[in-house]
Amino acid sequence: MLPPMSLVALYALGSALSAAPEVPTLECEFLPAVLQSLRESHYAKEQVAPLVNQRSVEQFIKSLDPSRNLLLEADVVKFRRSLPKVFETMRSKNCALIDDAWALIISRSKENEQIVKDLLGPKYSLDETVELDFDPERRGYAKTPAERAVLIRKLVHFQVSNLLQAKTSLEEAKKRVLHRFELATLRLKERAQNRELPGFYAEAYASALDPHSSFLSARTLADFEISMRLSLEGIGAALTSRDGFTIIQSIVPGGQADKQNILRPKDKVLAVAQDKEEPVSVIDMDLRDVVSMIRGKSGTKVRLTILREGKETKTFDVSIVRGKIDVKEQAAKIEYQTREIAGRKLNLAVLELPSFYGGDENGRSSYRDVKSLLDEARGKKVDGLVLDLSTNGGGLLRDAVRISGLFLKTGGIVATKSSRGDVEVLTDDDPGVSWSGPLVVLTSPASASASEILAGALRDYKRAVVVGSEQTFGKGTVQVLNALPAGIGAVKVTTGMFFLPSGASTQKVGVPSDIVVPSVFDGFEVGEAKLDYSLPPQSVAAFVSATANGLQGKGRWTPVSKSVVSKLSANSKARVAASEPFTEIRKQIEEAKKNRGVVKLSELRKQAEQDEAPESEGGAKEEAKADSKEDPLGKAVVDEALSVLADLVLAS
Repeated sequence: MLPPMSLVALYALGSALSAAPEVPTLECEFLPAVLQSLRESHYAKEQVAPLVNQRSVEQFIKSLDPSRNLLLEADVVKFRRSLPKVFETMRSKNCALIDDAWALIISRSKENEQIVKDLLGPKYSLDETVELDFDPERRGYAKTPAERAVLIRKLVHFQVSNLLQAKTSLEEAKKRVLHRFELATLRLKERAQNRELPGFYAEAYASALDPHSSFLSARTLADFEISMRLSLEGIGAALTSRDGFTIIQSIVPGGQADKQNILRPKDKVLAVAQDKEEPVSVIDMDLRDVVSMIRGKSGTKVRLTILREGKETKTFDVSIVRGKIDVKEQAAKIEYQTREIAGRKLNLAVLELPSFYGGDENGRSSYRDVKSLLDEARGKKVDGLVLDLSTNGGGLLRDAVRISGLFLKTGGIVATKSSRGDVEVLTDDDPGVSWSGPLVVLTSPASASASEILAGALRDYKRAVVVGSEQTFGKGTVQVLNALPAGIGAVKVTTGMFFLPSGASTQKVGVPSDIVVPSVFDGFEVGEAKLDYSLPPQSVAAFVSATANGLQGKGRWTPVSKSVVSKLSANSKARVAASEPFTEIRKQIEEAKKNRGVVKLSELRKQAEQDEAPESEGGAKEEAKADSKEDPLGKAVVDEALSVLADLVLAS
């Protein structure tokens, strides 16, 4: 709910815009009311209130120039002095400071256009000695116009190099790169002309509260609602934006990208093309615009230009036929394996749960699917089970609680705490236990939100051994979406925090693993703690229930002791140390950390030439073939979880 003090102003907003025929936007005069509604609804309003104004200035500057190729150091210093005054001027319906900042950005974008035109003249030649640091934080703002011009020239060489590798002629590559810079200026102008700037500042203010609070314009809200539908048509990838780049955050199980198995999390999308049309650069483009370009009708093609960093940094094109997400592919599934250890034949199972999905009571749900699969596993007399949550980014909280109850008798699973300090415990009241045998939960830094609640509850009750990276993602907050009047959009506000039965929150710290194994995710900055202004973890009184375990017979399970975990951990460390796949994972982690953000054009060209060699049978096509095979490194992690499970079975 919106705070009472904001309702009067927002009601007036609804009255003022009710007759407007065009897409409504947030006007300057109503900006104070929207910012107040965000602040006063927030879970940690007392803690963030003294900081949010200055933080919002920083976020606004960052969003003005995410790649840091427009502003100079002196501009940033000036903005830090002047922009805080906007909180006073907006009360008088004056947002000139925001307009002035935007005007400077447009002016600098035009200057970049001229730099590009001068460089791409008749005498242009590609400089392959260029090294480009893509990390804006490390690179910083240019101190002088000359220093900024050097950066723009490097960007031009990089973009031309990408096009040449794609068999574009030099003259055509020059035209396309110049057009990209012209389009960047055009997009900036259009946003100002469409009166989007007050909303743009509201977005910065919301992100200054915490990473998950936001202002959604009417257009962004429409995109959000589309993304929540199962009938979404596109490539089946979750995207995020960072430092001016659109980044593949995760691959949606059952989507087209998942079926093609080429894209990977952390890939950067440099350009998007509709089938055979010319590619459009999406560097520094708003995420909502990139999503609109990638989304489309089933059966149509979209082509992405991808930058992949790691042991070998490379760029390549991927063509994907859009399609609806296959809910069956997205659903829980189970596989069985037989292992013979110490003369004993073990029947083991891996139950993969990609998300907590569900619809109406008569429809398919993750709870009903998991229950059915556990019944099946029990019927097959399985000795142990791995519950794979390593790609589970969350979903329905209700199903996370109910699925927890399939492994426990009854008791508290998760608590939520409001901004008023009210604590509500969500419990499993069903005394039935679908699986009482040995259990391993496999997690990763991609395991977030509801999956952290399930893993954390099973760990707190000593019901399972958690295997994975050092911790999960760490998203432990609750958000509420409030629609704003007159269709101008909505505010999404963090209003609560989750807590595990031990009383600890998953916020920022995630769920620690009992047994840590290396993951390819470890080489990247993944997790809540890496996000701007993430809220600190808190705690409440423990609510571990004595009724979670059955007294005897059916439903009774063996608690995992510290001594058992210690023994299992020692065995796992020995296996991982001697494993070739895990040696390769460790190498990739170190390479990713070492080369993060730095691209050498000479290496890109060398990699492209290797891809074009006769034995490669066709460059990018071979790239697709190689990556479409089952990921041996991912398989190694699952295999290790099964080995831990086998040890747990033998120790039980």
